Amino acid sequence: MSYTVKRSFCGSKRGNPSVEEYLENFRNYLEFEKNCSPHTIRNYISDLRQYLAFLTGREIKTLEIDRLTIRSWLADLQRKIGKNSAGRKVASVRGFYRYLLREGHIRLNPMEEVSIPKAEKKLPKFFSVDDVFRLMEAPKKDNKLVIRDRAILELLYSSGLRVSELTGLDISDINMKAEMIKVLGKGSKERMIPIGGKAIEALKAYMEAKKEPPKPSKGENKGRASEAVFLNYRGDRLTSRSVARIVEKYLRKAGVPGRGSPHTLRHSFATHLLDSGADLRGIQELLGHASLSTTQKYTHITTDKLMEVYDKAHPRAKKS
Repeated sequence: MSYTVKRSFCGSKRGNPSVEEYLENFRNYLEFEKNCSPHTIRNYISDLRQYLAFLTGREIKTLEIDRLTIRSWLADLQRKIGKNSAGRKVASVRGFYRYLLREGHIRLNPMEEVSIPKAEKKLPKFFSVDDVFRLMEAPKKDNKLVIRDRAILELLYSSGLRVSELTGLDISDINMKAEMIKVLGKGSKERMIPIGGKAIEALKAYMEAKKEPPKPSKGENKGRASEAVFLNYRGDRLTSRSVARIVEKYLRKAGVPGRGSPHTLRHSFATHLLDSGADLRGIQELLGHASLSTTQKYTHITTDKLMEVYDKAHPRAKKS
């Protein structure tokens, strides 16, 4: 199916690209200009396909639509999913229309005055220090893949990396002597992060076990895999999904209750630093947050914990 734009608004002589051409061009924009992670790009494209399916269901074949159509889509969206998911999909569609406007495919942006549904505030989930220690001790064997998994777990907790930052690490990004790593974060922003002693030991053991990496296979991660720190058994750069599976596997082995992910280790990193008296600004720099308000969510966790300790320990805390 081809989605068109109204010529009176577009002013373009390029014809009417198909929806796949629009999406492919937008995908390239996200990857090469915005430096979005593969996970983020997949979410954007998935959200847009659902939005376009909504338009198709109403026999709308133009991307130059009015705000009434947008409001109808929003109402349909909020009936089916929660506010957090709806907010993400609105952000995806808004980004798509901004791109179309920038490229001259449309002259008016129907998302201009549409607000993103306010997300429900949820405190980040994190592991206790004891649970983290049990997790770090879960990889028992000494074969190359288990040694790699141990290094992944130690580095995630030691440095608070996003999973996309971890999988994007190249060997040249690690300075063992200085005990620092260079990370390319959101918006192509570089930052330097210290590595803890346990993570350094685990990385050195993995580098020794890794030796010369095998030639990458004909997979989607071929190309720069020889430069990558973390490889799968085929010699390709490890994916974010693979890292998530690794974390889930060792959480089960360690008997840690509930579910967790690489991002839970990132939350644990920040929470444990704050509990130990680290400065909020310093944690913001380590996490690569653009705004301090994003980092401040961890203060709610520590305040709740502080009140819990106070209520249990202080003899005059409980009301009679």
